[in-house]
Amino acid sequence: MSSPPLTCHAIAALPLVHTGDDLGALLVEAIQTAGIRLAAYDVVAVCQKVVSKAEGRIVELGSVTPSAFALRVAESTGKDPRIVEVILRESTRIVKMASGHLICETGPGWVCANAGIDESNAERPDSVTLLPRDADASAKALQARFSTDAGGAPIGVVITDTFGRPWREGLVDVALGVAGIGAVLDYRGATDMGGRTLHHTVLALADAIAAAAGLLMVKGAGIPAVVVRGVSWERTTGRGRDLVRPAALDLFR
Repeated sequence: MSSPPLTCHAIAALPLVHTGDDLGALLVEAIQTAGIRLAAYDVVAVCQKVVSKAEGRIVELGSVTPSAFALRVAESTGKDPRIVEVILRESTRIVKMASGHLICETGPGWVCANAGIDESNAERPDSVTLLPRDADASAKALQARFSTDAGGAPIGVVITDTFGRPWREGLVDVALGVAGIGAVLDYRGATDMGGRTLHHTVLALADAIAAAAGLLMVKGAGIPAVVVRGVSWERTTGRGRDLVRPAALDLFR
């Protein structure tokens, strides 16, 4: 049985997003301008940066006073003390600090460089962008807007960001927030082509969609969203936090 083609449509016609903007309305208009009509089981991948900007997750560095600890960390890493202070405020713990790198765990459980603090493409000079406070809630709000635009059809939403990966070079887009679509596909109990029962196969579906969309969302391209069509999925109540491995099962934490 052949699979339907997988297509990714870049959504470029989005104006600069500012705090308080109705991001859902802006994206719906941009998707329509791109000549795309959302259909059942489409997935809209939206980059974290525009979500954070709309939600006001921006810090002016001029307003930040570094703590004594932030000053010590900045000295050892070579980072701006104000940025270190913001990183510490967004972190629940420092996982690793070496060679100028600061790997932190955030409130939702994401382990990433600088707690996801981003200096690139900031809204204003001398400011940084934070990760959404609750990316799953952000995805759910967008999903409701897209589904309404599609006449109530099931639409998935994945909010993406680029993360580094242990043991692998390079950055890959992953899913932070998920709505309308399961974050994982659990094949345990199914059988492979040889009839053997699968015991451990759980695929990170939302991460795979984010990575596919990331091929178009390259830095500097100005592509804030991608409509991914042709992914086989069922309507579920999955969330991005389903992709965070519990500490009890994490052999490296």
